[in-house]
Amino acid sequence: MIQKTKGKQSIRFSEAPYILSSASVAGKKEGEGPLGKFFDVIDSENLFGENTWEAAEGTMQKEACSLALGKIHLGPEKIRCIFGGDLLRQGIATSMGVESLQIPLFGLFGACSTSGEALALAAMSVAAGYGDYMMAVTSSHFGTAEKEFRFPLSYANQRPLSAHWTVTGSGAFVVGMQKSHVRIIGVTVGKIVDFGLKDSQNMGACMAPAAADTIAQNLEDFGYKEQDYDRIITGDLGYVGQSILFDLMRKKGLDIMKNHMDCGMTIFDRQTQDTHAGGSGCGCAAVTLAAYILPKIIKGEWKRVLFVPTGALLSTVSYNEGESVPGIAHGIVLEHC
Repeated sequence: MIQKTKGKQSIRFSEAPYILSSASVAGKKEGEGPLGKFFDVIDSENLFGENTWEAAEGTMQKEACSLALGKIHLGPEKIRCIFGGDLLRQGIATSMGVESLQIPLFGLFGACSTSGEALALAAMSVAAGYGDYMMAVTSSHFGTAEKEFRFPLSYANQRPLSAHWTVTGSGAFVVGMQKSHVRIIGVTVGKIVDFGLKDSQNMGACMAPAAADTIAQNLEDFGYKEQDYDRIITGDLGYVGQSILFDLMRKKGLDIMKNHMDCGMTIFDRQTQDTHAGGSGCGCAAVTLAAYILPKIIKGEWKRVLFVPTGALLSTVSYNEGESVPGIAHGIVLEHC
């Protein structure tokens, strides 16, 4: 089975794999937002029956995977590999979450872009014939992220207006060659883009250059115009990052203002939920894709979508050593069929 590379950074599948099912599990604040009615599961306490936030995040992943499998009546033994990731050190939420499923695991880290990375690798593996079914799953949790990257919640520090609110949620997807209404026709693998920014409370500004780079490269590689996509959807640039993205795209001679959407701006109500710049986290793009974007593609409301999760590649170590915060973004081309 021969697959074709496209341009500098892309792959267009000669036989496109399909997203066969998806599931979304979300927390209380997410359930109170504009997309609340679309999520499969919402937990009112954000602990999902566990005693710690980390265990809760793992349980979210397990629940999302189980729901996605159940929707198409597949047992975990039918899945060749899982591609999964989260924001925590050593990917503990993923390892704890999928352990009981006993599916071979590739643990990933692309920060908030991990859902794009996971979907790309799952699609490539299926298209190459390495298995009939692959899974992609990612998660994030407000409590674990604040504890990992910023301050203890009890510290009650004031958040700047450029700060994001980490989404408590997990999205899971089953990818295979069996026909469905959503196919992945290609991917654009992002590269690290670093504009030298060091503000860990302004993730949108750190990620926007990578999003612009991947979107422009996707259009060039596939020979598309901006308007060839019904939506160009970034992961979690938020309100600050979106304006920077538009400026950077204009400098490249491209205008995506009319068909751009950002998951971090969509998942929360900025006016009533006090989320400042918007949502973020590995779960942000994943649950928005599973609960909101895919149904629109399935119904044919959107015929072609470029899904571009965005990630800020920092850690507490790099931040404390004064390093800048580079970004990365991966593009997934989704089509209705």
